[in-house]
Amino acid sequence: MSLRYGLHAFDGEPVTITTPLTFASTDLVDFARGLLAASGLPADKADAVAAILVEGDLMGHDTHGLALLAGYLEAIETGTMRREGEPLVIADSPAAVTWDGQRLPGPWLVLKAMEEAAQRAARLGTGTVVIRRSHHIASLESFLRRATDRGLLMILTCSDPNTASVAPFGGLDPVFTPNPMAFGIPAPGTPVLVDISTSATTNGMTNRMHKEGRQFDAHWLLDGLGAPSTDPGVLFREPKGTILPLGGMDSGHKGYGLALMVEALTGGLAGHGRADPPEGWGATVFLQIIDPRAFAGIDAFHKQIGTVVDQCRASRPGKPGRPVRTPGERGSALAAKQRQSGVALHPSIMPALEPWAAKLGVPAPLARSA
Repeated sequence: MSLRYGLHAFDGEPVTITTPLTFASTDLVDFARGLLAASGLPADKADAVAAILVEGDLMGHDTHGLALLAGYLEAIETGTMRREGEPLVIADSPAAVTWDGQRLPGPWLVLKAMEEAAQRAARLGTGTVVIRRSHHIASLESFLRRATDRGLLMILTCSDPNTASVAPFGGLDPVFTPNPMAFGIPAPGTPVLVDISTSATTNGMTNRMHKEGRQFDAHWLLDGLGAPSTDPGVLFREPKGTILPLGGMDSGHKGYGLALMVEALTGGLAGHGRADPPEGWGATVFLQIIDPRAFAGIDAFHKQIGTVVDQCRASRPGKPGRPVRTPGERGSALAAKQRQSGVALHPSIMPALEPWAAKLGVPAPLARSA
């Protein structure tokens, strides 16, 4: 008998669930790890990918958590994500290194790069790793606390040179992916965690909204003729539309400029990007760790950042009862809550994973009502 977790039964029969279903985060990590290991991924890589995907759901990024796992499993099965191997060193200097990721699992590569960059930052104040030919790296924010909890400043950004969905400001033809940028800033108390795309929305959210027949609340898209649109379907009809740069119709030059900078930090520094033949779903990655201890010192850093954060939170709220938050504050609080009470998964996720669980012989976790 098929278990029913969400909007549709696994046999295609429509099902409505009014009470959200939650899962223990440890059960979800075990489940994801089990699926990845059964697909042939070595233990260290399966551990890394499972942890990062579940971290995305813990923090509320439910298009970039376990929603990605079915696609990852398919990539492993078809060979477009490599199971085994190590990154190749393309260039190496004291503070910077460039790797060829050889289509290895993205979350594993990024965690490995973080350790490499942190070791160099401990000696030199900063360390940078650029990765060409990584597979997809999941939610960028999922990595940040591993740096900020050590008092380190982290910058992480990526592009996918194999596809394009975002047009340059003023244009109709797509050139970029959403080109996300993330910044982890250690601060007294809760760190500041910034994770934004340089486009008005992401590919993942656009795909989900389209499948669910929903519209965006604002004109974040252009149809194929250049008219502003709230309909995600414009990306799936001919002539195909595009996602607008961050800033939209009025200020999209800002997102356009940021997208170009991401291309420079990723494809430019890696020497591999849109000038090369596409290889399939993946990423080119820029990761930098900065150690405040090498500059004015961690105490001075915390004093300055703590003051700014306090001033932000003390700013009078525009809406009564809704105080100003810092970036990442909500996600960190949600993650802490869901570690205790369980992770509320989007209802589309388990139906996508149940066939893989059956195929690979991995038991699905038990859900409980929230």
